[in-house]
Amino acid sequence: MDLENQQRIKDLTDKYGKDNLVVVLGGGEAEACGLAAETVSTGDPTFAGPLAGVQLGLKAYHMFELKDEVDPAVYDEQISMMEMVLDKDAINKEVQEYRG
Repeated sequence: MDLENQQRIKDLTDKYGKDNLVVVLGGGEAEACGLAAETVSTGDPTFAGPLAGVQLGLKAYHMFELKDEVDPAVYDEQISMMEMVLDKDAINKEVQEYRG
């Protein structure tokens, strides 16, 4: 997660509170999604950005996990192709790890 997005998420959490936010990820690699989920949950593990040492405690979900929450036509048009070519199970497992 780049430094600008870390700062945006930190600012939004300060403004709205962690109980009013959820992070939705859409990355195509399990490791990158896990790193993003870890960053918004327990802090930036690389200690390089605004969330270094900052535990926001936000819950992160990958778009694949939210399939039942999205209009089926929109999901089909925007996401279903990626669901077929990416390792959906590995991505979901990695992200779920940081929700405890």
